[in-house]
Amino acid sequence: MNETLRKPRVAGFALFTLLLAAAFVTLGAWQLQRRAAKHELIAALTERLAAAPVALPPPSQWAALNPARDEFRRVELTATYAPLPDAMVYSSGSAVRKDASGPGTWAFLPARLPGGAMVVIDAGFVENTMQDRGVEDRAVKKLVTGVPVALTGYLRFPEAQGLLTPAENRDRRLWFVRDHLLIASALGWGSVAPFYIDLEQPAPENGIPRPGPLDVHLKDDHLQYAITWFALAGAVLIAFAVWVRGRRPG
Repeated sequence: MNETLRKPRVAGFALFTLLLAAAFVTLGAWQLQRRAAKHELIAALTERLAAAPVALPPPSQWAALNPARDEFRRVELTATYAPLPDAMVYSSGSAVRKDASGPGTWAFLPARLPGGAMVVIDAGFVENTMQDRGVEDRAVKKLVTGVPVALTGYLRFPEAQGLLTPAENRDRRLWFVRDHLLIASALGWGSVAPFYIDLEQPAPENGIPRPGPLDVHLKDDHLQYAITWFALAGAVLIAFAVWVRGRRPG
């Protein structure tokens, strides 16, 4: 009777062990796939960031632009900052700006192209201004001169808002996600390009806001995670083998 009960119990535990090990192997393989995709992304971004800037595509081509192919492409343009309310976007640190590793805000301003179309410019980083707009307000006013400015920057696309993203504070014109389309709608900037320009240069004389070149230093721990999952799969199988061996009659 005991032998009869033992076989289904061992078979059930064996099935559970195999399912658990398979899940761990699947997670390990997924991490390897993510690692390969991350390396492809890093290679693509490195190539785009190192390329010479090209002229900003005309509005007739904007609808064909997409993040997979065009994010971080360097462009140059001439635009005039519009006398409209600016916006701040909080940042706890940037993954592509080594000089913006601490908390602060990005200064978002609307600017008009010579043909009349409107684009949004991320004019640069301002340190520790989430609680005080004074520094940014004074700096941004100096940018709005009514004179066209030659700009070099990177094409960027709106960020997706997460479940835990705080709501914006419209009284202070403070956002927590770089979605320039939502900002433009809220502040009455009118119809704007589907992308925004992450400004590389020129920098204002006082350095506020601070534009700058982007650099790829994305975190890549996927191989470590994959090894961990594969090791867990092996540990589960070894533990099962030890358990089975211990149940054998002496």
